[in-house]
Amino acid sequence: MGYSMFAPTGVTHWDKDRAFSGFVLFATLSGDLVRLIDLAGETVKTWSLPDGIKPFYPQFLDNGNLLVQGVTGKETWSFGGAAGALLELDWDGNLVWRYEHPTLHHDTCRLRNGNTMVINWEVLDPGVTGRVQGGRAGSEMAPGIIDADFCWVPDLVGRQGGQQRAAGTIISDALSEIAPDGSTVWEWHGGNHLDPSLEVICPLEGRQEWTHCNGVEELPDGNLLLSFRQTSTILIVERPSGEVVWRWGPGQLSHQHDPSRLENGNYLIFDNGEHRFNGCYSRVVEMNPTSGEIVWEYSGEPKLAFFSTGISGAQRLSNGNTAICEGRTGRLFEVTHDGAIVWEYVNPHEFPHRGDRRNRAIFRAHRYTADSAALRGRV
Repeated sequence: MGYSMFAPTGVTHWDKDRAFSGFVLFATLSGDLVRLIDLAGETVKTWSLPDGIKPFYPQFLDNGNLLVQGVTGKETWSFGGAAGALLELDWDGNLVWRYEHPTLHHDTCRLRNGNTMVINWEVLDPGVTGRVQGGRAGSEMAPGIIDADFCWVPDLVGRQGGQQRAAGTIISDALSEIAPDGSTVWEWHGGNHLDPSLEVICPLEGRQEWTHCNGVEELPDGNLLLSFRQTSTILIVERPSGEVVWRWGPGQLSHQHDPSRLENGNYLIFDNGEHRFNGCYSRVVEMNPTSGEIVWEYSGEPKLAFFSTGISGAQRLSNGNTAICEGRTGRLFEVTHDGAIVWEYVNPHEFPHRGDRRNRAIFRAHRYTADSAALRGRV
């Protein structure tokens, strides 16, 4: 689908009577700053990260600090979402806490106990690999080794050192609960708890990755809500057992992102729609986890007017509107319950990213009110 090279950027629409008030936090992929803007599109504050780390996904914590997942350039795998650093900064940009691991990717959440849940990639056990279904036949990872720096290196010369991996390797997801001192106090491994007969890879996707977890959220009971892009599944992992106690999505979702629990107990999901069987378009859905029914949906008019093949997210605002991040295009907008767009912003900050010289993509954006913990008395 074509688009204008000279389309307007910044705030393109603002219905002040119906739009929710507040501020927007985001970072352009491969950019150099975390940005906080107001609804007029004006920059309120920016943060930069140390040691050349590129911000991937920023969010404010309940303590008022900023938690940023960032790209170090030393990540193990180059799949989309690789971001091997977590940095907690205060309002003035001072470093409060830091954790790095080259297998980190996509999302993180600060738990109520003060620990931090992270998503890791890991090589799937060969005993499980042979049971993984779906995907394009023969598209597993090439032979290689993981060297001393955790980097995946093609095994072209049969060199020694590192952990040898044969052809047919598949990468899986794991979770780690990290204490403030950097120690791991709980782990979960997809290969130990997921059923390959249920978690089936989309037939149009490669088999390098099994599940591609792109979201994690702590629920009120301490369990974890996860999103798996490759299998178009959201599920709940019970803690501490690690068992899957609820799942939904195949046949309903298509490569979704960012599920979140609403105050009414329903789940809000950005359903990207890449490889959707009846046409590729994105939508945001609210679903009832008890009945499995979709109770609210937003899509574009025409449907291709709203489409992001990857990344992206949605947030239910306290006035009932929904803030949406159409990630690939860098378009942030707000819709009412009946689907009217009442605010729209197109990211004007471009940075080269994965071959795209005019990249404006945003992994996820969040709205915050002036009386939130991070902004109270500061804006």
